[in-house]
Amino acid sequence: MQLKGLVRFFAIALILICIYQLSFTWFVHSHESSMDARADNWVSRNYLSPQAKYPSSAESRALYADTLKQVKDSVTKHYLDSTKDSKIGLFSLVTYRSAKDKELMLGLDLQGGMSVTLAVGLDELIRSLSNYSKDPFFVKALDSAVARKATSGADLISLFTTEYKRINPSGALAPIFAARSNSKIKFTSSDAAVTSYLQDQANEAFKNTLRIMRTRIDGFGLSSPNINSDPAKAIISVELAGVTDHERVRNYLQSTANLQFFDVYTIDQVYTSFQAADKAVQDYLNGIKDTSGAKDSTGKTITAAKSPGTASSTAKTDTAGKSKTNEAPIARLIQTIPPSKDKNGNVVYSGALGFVPIKDTGLLNRYLKMDIARSKFPANAKFLYGKVDQEDPKSRNAVAFYVIKTLDNGQAELEGDHVSDAKQDFDEQGRVDIRMAMDPVGTNLWGRMTTRNVKRPVAIVLDNVVYSAPNVVDPITTGNTSITGSYTVKEAQDLSEILMSGKLPAPAKIVQEQIVGPTLGKAAVHGGALAFGISFLVIFLLMLLYYNTGGWVANIALILNLLFTIGVLSAMGFTLTAPGIAGLVLTVGMAVDTNVIIFERIKEELTRGKSYQIAVNDGYRRSLAPVLDAHVTTLLTAIILASFGLGPVLGFATTQIIGILLSLFCGILVSRLITDWYTNKNRHFEYFTGISRKVFKHAAYKFIEYRKIAYGISVVVLLMGLYAIFFNGFNEGVEFKGGRSYTIRFDKAVAQNQDAIADDLKKQFDGEAPVIKTVDNADQLNITTAYLINKNGKNVDSTVETHLYQGLKNYLPQDLSYAEFATKYFQGSQTVQPSISDDLKNGAKEATIFALIIICLYIFIRFRDWRYSLGTIVSLLHDVFVTLIVFSFFKNIVPFPLEIDQHFIAAILTVIGFSMNDTVIVYDRIRENSRLMKGATNAAIINKSVNDTLSRTVMTSLTVFLTILILFIFGGEVTRGFAFAMLVGVITGTYSSIFVAAPILVDFAKTKALGSGEDRKKRLQ
Repeated sequence: MQLKGLVRFFAIALILICIYQLSFTWFVHSHESSMDARADNWVSRNYLSPQAKYPSSAESRALYADTLKQVKDSVTKHYLDSTKDSKIGLFSLVTYRSAKDKELMLGLDLQGGMSVTLAVGLDELIRSLSNYSKDPFFVKALDSAVARKATSGADLISLFTTEYKRINPSGALAPIFAARSNSKIKFTSSDAAVTSYLQDQANEAFKNTLRIMRTRIDGFGLSSPNINSDPAKAIISVELAGVTDHERVRNYLQSTANLQFFDVYTIDQVYTSFQAADKAVQDYLNGIKDTSGAKDSTGKTITAAKSPGTASSTAKTDTAGKSKTNEAPIARLIQTIPPSKDKNGNVVYSGALGFVPIKDTGLLNRYLKMDIARSKFPANAKFLYGKVDQEDPKSRNAVAFYVIKTLDNGQAELEGDHVSDAKQDFDEQGRVDIRMAMDPVGTNLWGRMTTRNVKRPVAIVLDNVVYSAPNVVDPITTGNTSITGSYTVKEAQDLSEILMSGKLPAPAKIVQEQIVGPTLGKAAVHGGALAFGISFLVIFLLMLLYYNTGGWVANIALILNLLFTIGVLSAMGFTLTAPGIAGLVLTVGMAVDTNVIIFERIKEELTRGKSYQIAVNDGYRRSLAPVLDAHVTTLLTAIILASFGLGPVLGFATTQIIGILLSLFCGILVSRLITDWYTNKNRHFEYFTGISRKVFKHAAYKFIEYRKIAYGISVVVLLMGLYAIFFNGFNEGVEFKGGRSYTIRFDKAVAQNQDAIADDLKKQFDGEAPVIKTVDNADQLNITTAYLINKNGKNVDSTVETHLYQGLKNYLPQDLSYAEFATKYFQGSQTVQPSISDDLKNGAKEATIFALIIICLYIFIRFRDWRYSLGTIVSLLHDVFVTLIVFSFFKNIVPFPLEIDQHFIAAILTVIGFSMNDTVIVYDRIRENSRLMKGATNAAIINKSVNDTLSRTVMTSLTVFLTILILFIFGGEVTRGFAFAMLVGVITGTYSSIFVAAPILVDFAKTKALGSGEDRKKRLQ
């Protein structure tokens, strides 16, 4: 009774927690929809009404469609930024900002955007640390290490030192790196010391590059960027949902760190400039004409009445009925920092002029870009903001505002590449400080800057973000600087690493890229939701049709399982992707498996004449071991899939793991709680219907007698599988072979013109023949090419896309510009460098092999008999080979792509888990019957066991098959290959558990009894 109370408590608690967690998603979507509608109204009022600049004609709507979309997006962002701290939701108890942090995030493939994987260029770091040595042994060793890194999981530093010793066995590494090591390496240091030094520098460079990436990504202004790093592989993965300027992202993320030092304008130097700019903007907003004309940075005139959010709360209406503001528009946005006095009574000005609420930075930027405001400041003034610390609540809401001095050419007098060393330290008073050293050129420039800025600040700027602006105490002519202030140890360490970024060039290079257009994202959401809804309805009705009122128990458990899975995903901050939706669909099919096993056992006990109460008790008790075994095997493969981190399918694995664990809780504990509650009211559930009572009644099929036929089929499968692997081959996806893949939509069907399109593109791609496939409809093509895939450079991607556009012009509307093509016809793309594709292939092979080994070990430990493990490995290889055969021989026959990619590997691992789910149920029944059927032959025991579990096997396979079939039909192109592989796997997995795994026990145990441990010993006596 105590356990029932605990289960009831956890079930109710989980329901409330999940509803509470998912409510944030509802509140956020409601608020964002409201702001989107508000922005629509603003655009209509200011651009499409009869009084607006643009007439509301259909011609004008089409002409300005793209421009208006950009305007609307900008206005929507302004409204959302300005309402971050507004209360939303039921009873207005939560702010939009906090709700946004807790909502269920949608992945890139569901809302569109860009995903990139960047490899940090540690080879450039090594060259820099060697002072760009021309030593032939060094150059050859580094080139060889880079080549090996493409196909090796080892880190570049280890590969480099190994290659150097191989090429130059008697050579020492220390002389190469001693000069630039700032005495950290002596000319006599050992190779081990040099390797350790290089590893430390590589770790610092990677952390600094990651920090810079985070800062740059924050600058894109996206609501939920996702950043993951792998220091061991020196790889950073970034997902930017909603980003549209893909070329800007590529260039910005791949550019090297830009560390600079600037003089600073303090408030006393630019106070009058701010007053004049404030007055000019105020007059402009009040409609007072300015002869200079108010223009933005692009030269276009800004109409004040059309700027959302510019009206002050103190706005008044004049006699003419026009809105006027009496509050200074710029000054009200900046909370200025007053000057202070040092211990000698001298006035000290802060480097920052003040703080600006983050939500108002966009508005302040617009004001300062107006010519009437910008012209009031010195020509060499540049406006910058300080860094935002997401861990500091104060910094999350407001950011420091600076006005720096540039040279006449707009550049910095001192660049960061002159910093030779920087580290966190402590001064004589024990205060945290940063010690910085300059090279000779930097020492000279730094001496001039600090001499003229005594008692004034100097700004340290990285990528146009001010990280610090300390005041100069005395001229620094030696190049050795101590930077003190109210720093914590972590802040000082971070700043020292930032200073080192100018010395350690470790640029990041994009090695994998995926672009998903909003149209494809919406299609993925629609297809996934439709597949999920239909599969849920089908399984819901099937449970009632086959298990009568007992089906309600399974359906309630199913509903709770789905609620808990989505709620846990949201609570743990996971992102829902298209493969994740596929995982939910598969969860629908597999979640009822627990109840199917239990219900089938209850039906057996009822058939033997037991009362309902005893049959239910025995059914749940005797089903526990099979249920656990079946779920553990599936869980193991899902964990392996997640641990190997196979990119996009990680969301699928995560969803599956959570779904399996919750299936045990709902299927065993919650179902039993519901059943006992109902039974205690002197009622009971019915588990038979007219259909289920007749199906497999008195099943006594002689499966073992047909095993030789099954063996013959398996031999054919083995031979065909080997032929497929070594001779017939497969279509590898772009993830596994490298290259660029583009999804293009046309205005009309072009599938019949694929050969002509391929010829036109081949000319544009310098003879490189593309692979073209139809996607979903005849008016949408997927084009894959290896053109320029091995060429590096910032503009390579845009070059390939331009050639793609030129090759497709004959099939696009006349006079279509490249910009229109990229906006309206370009649906998505994926780029994978050969080096990363090799890593993905190796990881996929290792995951598959590891899964087979782990499953066999589990079976051996569970059943204490090597024959069970042998039957397991043979049946699993049979399933894998059948799937490979289908993908090899049908690759050019079926009207959809059959490719070996990450989704295929996910399907293979899931098939392995599902096949073992079936097999272990049969094995558990064989073990049970071996204790009950004293004196029976092994063949008789196995036949009886397979027939006993036949109803469960068919029902489980049918539920999973139906859900996967629905996913295949309605789920969309993203998961179609996965669904097809799963369909094949479900069929062959059911076959192998009956005709392969079980019969092997007979032929390898002709003189031995089945069972395990003491059971076997008793039967042999």
